[in-house]
Parts: sequence; structure tokens; C-alpha cells
Amino acid sequence: MVQKKETYVATVTDQTVAGDGVVKFESYPIFVKGGVKGDEIRLKVTKTNKTYGFGELTEIIKPSKNRRTPNCPSFSHCGGCSLMHMDYEAQLEFKSDFVLSNITRIGGYGEGEFEFEKIIGADNEYNYRNKAQFPVGISKGKTVCGFYLPKSHIISPCESCNIQDERINKALKMAMEYIRKEKITPYDEKTHKGIIRHIYIRTGKDEIMVAFVTNSKRKLPNTDALAKKLASFGKVSLVQNINTGKTNVILGYENIVLYGDDHIIIELDDLRFKVSPNSFFQVNTSQMQKLYAKALEYAAPEDGDTVFDLYSGVGSISLFLSKKASKVIGVEIVPDAVENAKENAKINNIENVHFFCGDCTEVVEKLISKGEKADIAVVDPPRKGCDENLLTLLKNMNPKKIVYVSCNSSTLARDLVILREYGYVLKKACAVDMFPQTCHVETVVLLQRQNT
Repeated sequence: MVQKKETYVATVTDQTVAGDGVVKFESYPIFVKGGVKGDEIRLKVTKTNKTYGFGELTEIIKPSKNRRTPNCPSFSHCGGCSLMHMDYEAQLEFKSDFVLSNITRIGGYGEGEFEFEKIIGADNEYNYRNKAQFPVGISKGKTVCGFYLPKSHIISPCESCNIQDERINKALKMAMEYIRKEKITPYDEKTHKGIIRHIYIRTGKDEIMVAFVTNSKRKLPNTDALAKKLASFGKVSLVQNINTGKTNVILGYENIVLYGDDHIIIELDDLRFKVSPNSFFQVNTSQMQKLYAKALEYAAPEDGDTVFDLYSGVGSISLFLSKKASKVIGVEIVPDAVENAKENAKINNIENVHFFCGDCTEVVEKLISKGEKADIAVVDPPRKGCDENLLTLLKNMNPKKIVYVSCNSSTLARDLVILREYGYVLKKACAVDMFPQTCHVETVVLLQRQNT
């Protein structure tokens, strides 16, 4: 049995879902942050439980063939890029194995029961994010922004991130210069005092949106000068988002336009999307196109088919599906997103898509009672997966195919078990790496109704 505070030499044989290395002493695992599968390391045991323990990496004796030097000075303490010390091919293998393991281990499918396609990697490992959210606070008496340390709300100061669009990094510095010049106080979670909570930035092809999330409804002062500086990136939208709640939720629901428009236009394939601050839109535009193309391939709608797109957001998947389906019905609970979706259909001159706002179960039941049918259902739920009511709804809708897009393959796999009980079997699955350098990965699967 290993002892706390003792030092050991071991080989990393596996990695956790969070990217930590795993070494084993007989059958006892020790989790080591920063370890890469194949590393020979020296570690100091920091904590032991009955069935597992934790260790600190003190020396890399012989590095894994997949190890590389991270190109970010914040890597060791930032809570974001947990895989930057692995080469990209190893990251893809890690994510592919993780998704496959969840589908087989949690979902109960044998590897020969469905087609597991090769993971779709990103063309760019870095500077791919079109959106960033930076908490603002006080560190050593100075106003700073950055990212939270892992499992905390302590800000690690950082005004430049290698996975963000470089325009975001430059705009962030301008925004922080503005905050310091105007002496706008950062928000304090403990006292619920202060003004600036977060800086939220989005980029389009030739556009940029900067939103200040504030703990006050009072309009921020002297923002025109900042807007003029931001104009070097193209069209500017400057917004103040109001969030006065005692909450960890980043955005509130009220927006004040300080300059420009209340939205940004993002181009995807031959489509254009109007996106407001509160609307969900994938952060990696080029990989998003690949993900939705795969979803469209799996759905394969034919002339005469009606597709229901549940959790439709700003209509991004719906508009892709409209290219092949006779009719697409999108359902989303966020009002701003639904308004954006309707406007996006108009912007792109698409007339065979209809969007409805409300709870999916309630909206779809009403539509079906009025004679609508569901030949194909597409779902793209949040990380928690589909709730029980929605899975029951899918059963009652009785589509011939279900395409499930997931940002959490463990909850996807859980839902696959239930959908199988409802008569839908997994036919194909494909992981898509939307988030290089991180442990996150998207997955799209095709389920088919049995006896069809």
C-alpha cells in the first residue's frame, strides 16, 4: 500500500476523463495531474483514500512519445486547457477512446453492434474560439481578468489565451484599459458589491461584440472611445448585460446596447446567423460546420420528410436540415434564441423552417395534436442530456430516425440505454473535436427505429 507524503517512481498507464495521468500500484490507482500516458515519472503521494489516491508530479524521468511542451505560460494553473501537454494526434485518440468507452461501458453496446467512425479533428489547434468569457476581480490590489483556477472562483490573471481568436485577446486588453481608466469597480461575490462581473466577447468574420456583465442597471460611462478602438476589427457591437443576482450564472436577461447593434452576424458554410449575447452558438465555427454536416448526413432527410429539431437554439442545425427536408420544426425554450432563429431563416431566405418557443414536451405535443408528424427527430441537449420527459416524448413521436448531438458522451450513453428500451438502436457514432487542448468533445449518433 502506498503511503501519503512518500515518493515513488511509476509509469503512467492511463488518463482520466479530466486528462490526469493514472499510475497503479498493484490494483491501487493514483491520479497525477500533468501525467501523460507512457510517461515514466517520479511522484509524491498527496492524498490516499480506501480505493484510490492522488499524487503530485515531481519529475518526468522519461517522457511519453506523446508529450510536448505547452505553448502557454498559464497552462500549469489555468482551469481550461488540460491536454495542451499532449500532441494533437494523442488528444484525438484520447477523446475517441473516451467516447467509445462511454457508449460501450455505459450505453451497453458491443463495438460490433454499431459503426464507430474516425474522429473528426480540427484544422486549427489554436485561436479557434469565437467566444470567450472572462471574470473580472481584484488580485494583489489590482483590477484583473482571466480564468478561474480549477475547482475554484479564484481568478488566475490572463489577458491573452492561445485558443481564443486573436481579436478576442486584443479586444480584452482594450476593455480592461477602459475599466481601469474609468475606475469601474470589479464585482465581489462575497459582498455582492462592485460593478463589472465578466467581460464577454464574440467574433464573426468581420465583426466583434464586447459585452460587459454588470451588477448594476446604471449605464456604463464614456464607451464611445472604446467602440472607436474596437472598430479596427470591423463592425462593433458594444453591449451591457445586466446581472444583479447572487448567482454563478454569467449572463442576465437584460441587455443595454451601448454602441452598434444588439447582435453579431456569424457566417457558417453558405448561411448567415444573427446571434445575440444570450443565444447559444458553438464556439468553433469551422468545426461546427463539420459537426452539422455529419448530423445532416445521419439524418438524411428525403423529399416529404418533416424533421423536428429539439433544443434548436438560434436555428443553426435547423437551417442545415432545411436544405434536404421538406419541413423543419425547431423548438427552443430561450426566447432570444427563438427570435434570432426566426430572423436567421429570413436572412437566409429559408421558408420551410418554423420555430416555436417553449418547453419541448408541451410544444411538440400541441403540434402533433394538430396533425404534425415527425419523420426524423434531432436533439442537441445541454450537458445534462435529455430529461425523462423528452425521452418519453421521442418515444411518442415515433420518428423513424433520431440524430442525437451531444457535448457529454456519458449522458448521451445513459440516454442510449433508455432509447434502446423504447425501440431505437444505435447504428452510427462519430466524435468531433470542437475543443482542441481541452478534454471536451462533441459526439453525433444515429439511432434507427427497429423494424423500419
